[in-house]
Amino acid sequence: MPTLFNSKVFPLNTTISNKNHLEIGGCSLIDLAEQFGTPLYVFDETTLRNQAEGFLSSFKNLYPNTRVVYACKAFINIPLARYFADLGLGFDVVSGGELAILKAANVDLSTVDFHGNNKTPQEIWTALQWGVGHFVIDSSHELNLLNEYAGQQGIKQNVLVRVSPSIDPHTHRLTTTGVLDSKFGFPIETGQAHDAIRQVLQCESLSLQGLHFHLGSPIFELEPYTEAIELVLGFASEMQNEGMTLNRFSPGGGFAIAYTEDDEPPTKDAYAKAITEALIEGCKQNGLNQPELTIEPGRSMSGPAGVAIYTVGAIKEIPDVRTYVSVDGGMGDNIRPALYGSRYIAVLANQPTAEATETVTIAGKYCESGDVLVTDAKLPKVQPNDIIAIPASGAYAPSMASTYNMNGKPPIVMVGNGNTRLIRRRESFEDMMSQDIIDPIAKDPL
Repeated sequence: MPTLFNSKVFPLNTTISNKNHLEIGGCSLIDLAEQFGTPLYVFDETTLRNQAEGFLSSFKNLYPNTRVVYACKAFINIPLARYFADLGLGFDVVSGGELAILKAANVDLSTVDFHGNNKTPQEIWTALQWGVGHFVIDSSHELNLLNEYAGQQGIKQNVLVRVSPSIDPHTHRLTTTGVLDSKFGFPIETGQAHDAIRQVLQCESLSLQGLHFHLGSPIFELEPYTEAIELVLGFASEMQNEGMTLNRFSPGGGFAIAYTEDDEPPTKDAYAKAITEALIEGCKQNGLNQPELTIEPGRSMSGPAGVAIYTVGAIKEIPDVRTYVSVDGGMGDNIRPALYGSRYIAVLANQPTAEATETVTIAGKYCESGDVLVTDAKLPKVQPNDIIAIPASGAYAPSMASTYNMNGKPPIVMVGNGNTRLIRRRESFEDMMSQDIIDPIAKDPL
């Protein structure tokens, strides 16, 4: 019988088989590597469901009027959109492309919130045509376009205004979004948020439903949420005196996950308790009716469910310096370590219980010195053709993947109860060349 693999960063259904191979959802990672090739992303269906249902129950038990929307930027495709919609989630999107995926998946687009600091005119026009539930207004430019286009289409469009509370969530500077010096949102402290609310209230084709803010991601502390909620509800009270009704309130997402065994993110219940208590108390103190609460988990939904697996190739030992273990993927399928300095752990899927006897750096195959997935990984003796598994890879790694060096993006397979379902095939050479336009007459560049 398989035994449980005890790790906080691997999916719930991770076990060790009788062959001493790592299994997820009853499927051997070694068998998956042979069947689908590597690099390969494996999503555990049980973990996805547990994360989604956990957020729904944690928040709704404390604040029944809660809406949970999945932040598509973490990763979305048609099968995943259908899956989350069936679980009762809404969605937030930040581009016309993400919205098009939801439409192709037959998602009810009235459950969608459209975010983004620079929505294009075409994106705004199309989203209005398709019946997006709410726009989250992020600039005066967007506000004017949205009002104009909604009027042309005869629509009274529901909107939220994104405000910036100038609260530091103490996360990476490149993923901090709620401070004053940010491209996102109307700052409260400068008076620009006040002006935006007044302007929206004057727009004939816009219906102001409430406020949104987002502090950044991942946030390992609860205090930034409570501080920001207190501040934003105070602002809402001021604007209520000028005609705004707070029907809907969103503190965004940013909920952290464990990437290493040392990480200790708050639980879903802890996030829910801090946010809902701050909202209830803030409404009481400011004379506001309790609005619908919207939360936006993305990373915390798909991240823990995904595991990336690679095959070891070249090994370079530099005496007294470092040993590089190169794999067949890298920054093309997971740019987070190169971009943010993100930390992961690695496990040998073909000998997960063997004693770690060496420290190695897991490098990718891309033509960049910064193409490193894990620095100073503790592993058993590694050999070519070993299979390396890197957990907590289900968010942002697949969605930020590129075809750098003309390497295709990896396939993604969903696993559960010993069954597999391919939800994205491997990108082929032909796929990558399919957009090239070949003129049979021209031989030289213009």
